[in-house]
Amino acid sequence: MAFKWLKKKSNHKQVDEIPSTQKKDGIPGSLEMSTPKAVSSGSPRSPADRIKNNDKTETLDESPERYGNGEKEPDKFPSPAESKQKKKTEKSVGLFSRLKNGLSKTRKILTTNIDELFDGTRGIDENMLEELEELLITADIGVKTTMEIIQRISKNAPHIINAEDLKERLKDELLTLLPANHPDDNILDAKPHVVMVVGVNGVGKTTTIGKLAAKAVSGNKKVLIAAADTFRAAGIEQIAIWADRAGAEIVKHKANADPAAVAFDAIAAAVARNVDVVFIDTAGRLHTKTNLMEELKKIKRTISKKLPGAPHEILLVLDATTGQNGISQATLFKEDLGVTGIVLTKLDGTAKGGIVVSICNTLNIPLTHVGVGETIDDLQPFDSVEFVKALL
Repeated sequence: MAFKWLKKKSNHKQVDEIPSTQKKDGIPGSLEMSTPKAVSSGSPRSPADRIKNNDKTETLDESPERYGNGEKEPDKFPSPAESKQKKKTEKSVGLFSRLKNGLSKTRKILTTNIDELFDGTRGIDENMLEELEELLITADIGVKTTMEIIQRISKNAPHIINAEDLKERLKDELLTLLPANHPDDNILDAKPHVVMVVGVNGVGKTTTIGKLAAKAVSGNKKVLIAAADTFRAAGIEQIAIWADRAGAEIVKHKANADPAAVAFDAIAAAVARNVDVVFIDTAGRLHTKTNLMEELKKIKRTISKKLPGAPHEILLVLDATTGQNGISQATLFKEDLGVTGIVLTKLDGTAKGGIVVSICNTLNIPLTHVGVGETIDDLQPFDSVEFVKALL
């Protein structure tokens, strides 16, 4: 009995003395696998408990009730509806972020100066209203529109005790001056839906057409572009590049060709090819004695003759950096052509983002899109609520 006990003790000692780097039965000590611990027969532990105890050897129960209390394991992948909603939310947040960044110059002036108006010792008085009036005019909201806003704010002066109150009141007043809804780009009332795009040179007309075409193509629309700006140097080549990028077809003639003839051929091609949307690029300045407006009227008549009811939209592209001069341009184009919508570009390059409010309140022409950058996604359908949130 004593001999067996001594032999057993000797064997245990030999095992304990084996270094971890040596091999035991041909297996390195560092790679030895421990015997899995037996799972307690009590209530199942949660995954969090197992992670906390660093229990790597326990076999996880993959049954539907592994979480206890009959609770099923949550789905690993969202449903198609949830995925679609998530993508929509992410896109909305992304667009708002771009808009907010684009309006950063205007927002910095408005919010900083409004905060400085309140020194903690006074409420709304005549001097503060005059300072606010100057601030709004500096942001290019316009004299007429500014006066309307100031009058409304003065009536609510007793309820405004700090900068945040003033900002909230200003948001409410701006929303009353802006259209409530933005148009849906996917709704077309005719096929082909013809959009004539006008504006002076340098406002970003060709680039705007390219971005609108790209958005339409991404919406599974068949798009054709008419290169009717035949007088501007490299104008045809530039719109051709944008058509290629957008995946749109193009109809073009030689330089200095009759713009109305290009538009006519484009409509004919669109009807023959079953095109969904046609964008007509036009000149912003002519190198002949012909008046620009007369030439644009000719293009419009030609389109109507070939396709009754067209053009269905006449979009005027304005440069936000021109400020109140854009109002004068819009007035002339509206009188001569019957502009149906305005696209305001380069809003990210100016501290005068208030021009948006002035345009909507003065011209009574829908603002359809705003451009806040160079990429395709930076041209956004105008949303008054999102605009005001980004502005203040």
